[in-house]
Amino acid sequence: MIVTCAYTFTEYSILEKVNYMPDNMQDQKIENQLNLALSVSESVRAQSSELNSGYDTEDKTWEVVVRFNGDLEKLREQYNIQITYLLAGYAILQVPEQYINTIARTPVIEYMEKPKPLYFSSEAARNNSCFNLKPVLPYDLTGEGTIVAVIDSGVDYAHPAFRNPDGTTRILYMWDQSEGRIEPIDKLETEFGDEPGKGFGEPPKGYGFGVEYNTEILNYALTLPPLERRRIVPETDASGHGTHVLGIAAGNIDPVNDTAGCAPESDIIVVKLGSRRTAPSSLSGTTDALTTDLMLAINYVIEKAISLEKPVAINLSFGNSYGDHNGTSLLETYINDVYGVWKLAIVAGTGNEGSADRHVSGVLSDKTETVDLLVYGFTQSFDIQIWKDYSDDIAFEIISPDEKSTGLITGNSTISKYYLYNTDIYVYFGEPKPYSTAQEIYIELLPSGGFFDEGLWKIRLIPLAIRNGRYYMWLPAGRTLDNGSGFLESVSDVTLTIPSTAARVISVGAYNSDTDQIAFFSGRGYTTGGMVKPEIVAPGVNIYSAAPGGGYTIKSGTSMAAPFVTGAASCLMQWGIVMGNDPYLYGDKIKAYLIKGARRLPGFTSWPNRAAGWGALCLRNSLPEK
Repeated sequence: MIVTCAYTFTEYSILEKVNYMPDNMQDQKIENQLNLALSVSESVRAQSSELNSGYDTEDKTWEVVVRFNGDLEKLREQYNIQITYLLAGYAILQVPEQYINTIARTPVIEYMEKPKPLYFSSEAARNNSCFNLKPVLPYDLTGEGTIVAVIDSGVDYAHPAFRNPDGTTRILYMWDQSEGRIEPIDKLETEFGDEPGKGFGEPPKGYGFGVEYNTEILNYALTLPPLERRRIVPETDASGHGTHVLGIAAGNIDPVNDTAGCAPESDIIVVKLGSRRTAPSSLSGTTDALTTDLMLAINYVIEKAISLEKPVAINLSFGNSYGDHNGTSLLETYINDVYGVWKLAIVAGTGNEGSADRHVSGVLSDKTETVDLLVYGFTQSFDIQIWKDYSDDIAFEIISPDEKSTGLITGNSTISKYYLYNTDIYVYFGEPKPYSTAQEIYIELLPSGGFFDEGLWKIRLIPLAIRNGRYYMWLPAGRTLDNGSGFLESVSDVTLTIPSTAARVISVGAYNSDTDQIAFFSGRGYTTGGMVKPEIVAPGVNIYSAAPGGGYTIKSGTSMAAPFVTGAASCLMQWGIVMGNDPYLYGDKIKAYLIKGARRLPGFTSWPNRAAGWGALCLRNSLPEK
């Protein structure tokens, strides 16, 4: 990062600049990225995975998440939209594109966002987390009477780690969002019925897509040879991510290595994330799921837990980097709000962006700052987010590798388009939303040939009228830029992925339990508003757990750290709620117990801190003395 005093500009050579003044830009109830997506052509959106997420090209409809207050049914009737109601005043709508602006402006809608892509966070730990190799002493806690829910890439449901001693399944429900309806066949037609809503292979009631399997169906499938079993329940976990995560959180004892998951006697609910709108991504480490799929999955799990009257610990081991990183997106506020609905804890890994060169930040005063961005060849389209306080007025210019410039770009109500270095560049100054004082400057870069030519780009920030001065800049998370492209002088702070930035989520970083050192990849805090994140760290390097096919393997990542805390939350709820020691031991109270018991790692001079939060998970210390 270069700081200079003079406001000088590079050669001003724009091959094309177009200003858009779309009608929807005046509607501040629509989030910035959706505003931009609605304002460009469908062909432009198709080049960008971010702008096009949530759009159905065949039906010309958008899936959006809304916060509402009132009756949505009149909108269903008037505009022919589909509605899936969520808890706590949220809903997911399928809306024809021509009606988006009209619906957003109705009084019943408080705010509207488009879904964002999700990315997995994976790259002798149980002892270091103070579980011991046996059930947690001195209380013999195993998660019995609670539910562990893993929302992930699916699970090998036949794995011994998730079966009772008699061979039956520990899984109560499994919802595969990516599967279409499976018709009843053979014995199942009479054993389980084939009426709509009663037969096997139906979507969960009220959700309308995917396939739900219950304990009965899974147990029947487990009595069959593998090939026949796959005909009945064709559930797979191609990446092995979800199987590994569930094994850490709730797997049975592995007789070979005498290790077990953290809550080996809990009941289990599994949701395999997937999208019924788009084809799976070709990028390794990505999913085809969106944040709306995640919200539906959380809603489903909580509704099941309420019907079963059991407390539930929910594990989320993925996220994205789109947002102000202060807990204000509808996904994050939804998670916060459902905490008031049931006895639960939601745990999320902080992501693996800590060393990924995808974030910079600084403070503007009276000097120009230049941010260098190296883009290697064969990089596809990507976006840049700049977040600042709305009270600050700044200008900026983008300089291409051949030293051409967009010229001075200032905030206004237009979308500006530029063409530099064989790249279309769209720039949009957003408005603050009702839940935040932050302003976003969104930049979308679309290379003409599908891939960038290698080179060094520069973003020059020019202060005009500064009151706060702090700015943050993010590139997309996940594997979108996994060829070394990134900021030359990146900053590891505030590399948390969303939704680990939600206030009530228990956010978990990763450390190496062999060395007591924070993992280099672990996402760091705090949030942009100064909220302590992560609250806690857990083992996330070389973690041994279940793998598809009945075996075991080693993986690293905050994906592996989060389920240690999920299992710990299950054990705490067993001690408090199931055993009657504290009927209110759920939600934020679990976070308080975990923080109180956290073990301080060497090498830090202050607590909490941005890397380790309040310390390393130690369940034994989080429990009251017996």
